Amino acid sequence: MSKPKKQPPKSAEEKAQASKGKASKSKRGRRRKGMCLEDRQLLEPNAGGIDIGAREIFVAVPPDRDENPVRVFSTFTEDLEAMARWLVSCGITTVAMESTGVYWIPPYDVLEQHGIKACLVDARGMKNVPGRRTDWHECQWIQFLHSVGLLRAAFRPDGEVCAVRSLMRHRGDLVQMASQHIQHMQKALTQMNVQIHHVISDITGLTGLAIVDAIVGGQRDPLELAKLRDPHIKASEETIRKSLVGNWRGEHLFTLKQSRQMYQHYQEQLAACDEEIEKLLVAFQPWVDPEEKPLPVGSVPALGGPRGEAAAAGPEEKTAWAQEEKRKSEDGFRSSNGVLQAIRCGPDAGSRADGDDFDIIRRSGAGHVEMADLGELRVLAGIVPG
Repeated sequence: MSKPKKQPPKSAEEKAQASKGKASKSKRGRRRKGMCLEDRQLLEPNAGGIDIGAREIFVAVPPDRDENPVRVFSTFTEDLEAMARWLVSCGITTVAMESTGVYWIPPYDVLEQHGIKACLVDARGMKNVPGRRTDWHECQWIQFLHSVGLLRAAFRPDGEVCAVRSLMRHRGDLVQMASQHIQHMQKALTQMNVQIHHVISDITGLTGLAIVDAIVGGQRDPLELAKLRDPHIKASEETIRKSLVGNWRGEHLFTLKQSRQMYQHYQEQLAACDEEIEKLLVAFQPWVDPEEKPLPVGSVPALGGPRGEAAAAGPEEKTAWAQEEKRKSEDGFRSSNGVLQAIRCGPDAGSRADGDDFDIIRRSGAGHVEMADLGELRVLAGIVPG
């Protein structure tokens, strides 16, 4: 019986080719087990896709709905209305849109008015897809992904909540712009070697603004300026007098004057914005009766302690309490909780804590909004979904 012949050992190249072949077979096997995009079931057969730009909007519908399934519309209101009518004529019930900035808001509102469900999707969910090079192809790709259910719509609250949210964001912008003018005032003082903002903790407090207003009004005597010191300030009058000796250059005084005026202007705008926000919040219908289902203990710091008593007190008591809080602020003590913490982080803290303009709007826990003003404390429960 003859022994089987031994095969010669394989070379390194033959072994590498054999391993590559096995790897390719295993990859092909894994591909067969998966599902191609074309094989997916249509979850939204009446879906459309929109790619939104600043001047043009590319809209795509399923190929069997129109001879020209992709159309381009301008961003004017009349063209948006024409786009919505065309989508309705094509039987489209839902549309996915991709956009940057706030360009998506007008088309979104127009589509909702025509009964079409609009879905704003994140562009990150469609990155690195080969073949998409133009907006013409991209709107078709969005339409296909939306029809097979691969896009997730962003959350957009009701119109009333959107209105409040827009004003709150605008208020945040006003606070940031006011803070820039505080920095301009500090810069002008530093350039004149007036170091008052390093002696007191807040240049926008009672003492700081009184001294700045006197300087803008023409007062240059350090002794007279130091007399404007609040009695509760930690720094002595002599220290404040020394910090108010400067060179009083005209260009820096002009910058200080304009920065102070701009800061005051933004404080007035913030007050008007707070009034408008209050009007919108009062118009809300509470989802939950606070008397039947009160807020959890500890979720609203303003309802307990001295601040809770101040919120329920009359205008005179509120003014006295606000002045006491202001004194603590001038001494460098800032409370870590309480209703004023919502606004004390901004540059408008000093002027808004003086009692005459004591309205605070803040979110306190999921699903609740509280508002305290000179009148009674009103708790609007459930107006913002948690």
